Amino acid sequence: MDDIAKHLGMSKKTIYQHFSDKDELVNIVIADKIKNHECTIEDGFKNAKDAVEEVFFAIKSMDETLNALNAKLFYDLQKYHPKAWLHFNTFKENKLKETIYKNLERGVKEGLFRKELNLDIITQMRLDQVGILFNHQNQYDSSKHSIAQIMTEITEHFLYGICSSKGLERIHTYNHTTK
Repeated sequence: MDDIAKHLGMSKKTIYQHFSDKDELVNIVIADKIKNHECTIEDGFKNAKDAVEEVFFAIKSMDETLNALNAKLFYDLQKYHPKAWLHFNTFKENKLKETIYKNLERGVKEGLFRKELNLDIITQMRLDQVGILFNHQNQYDSSKHSIAQIMTEITEHFLYGICSSKGLERIHTYNHTTK
């Protein structure tokens, strides 16, 4: 709260005139971040030419979002702000799950993802991959790699595993144009 007050150029007392406590402030910020992320997901779905490009949009969005975050945030949310953590998990288990499933369906229909995929299993596997990063961030050496780098690697690995040969060609096309 001291850092927030200093950044805003006001006292903590003034901040607490607008928020009942730190939890309320954290809950509002997390809800806003989730809402923004939902808009980004919708934007990616609407503007992507295909399912592979949609994943590349997600990678770009994750990179921008995660580079701005401190890895300790997720630990702090779990430990000190359970309501905000629950809100984040609800988003992950509902909206993110639905988004992943729809992307997989789209990719299979477009012939970019392997048609024999069990979409329920692959969706849950992808959610588990995301969960590893948020629940076990200490498993990766944060002095060597940022959360964004780790998530990008995990996502690209996932994408290579689900793509058909046609999808692999798109990965190379989008990789070439984004780098």
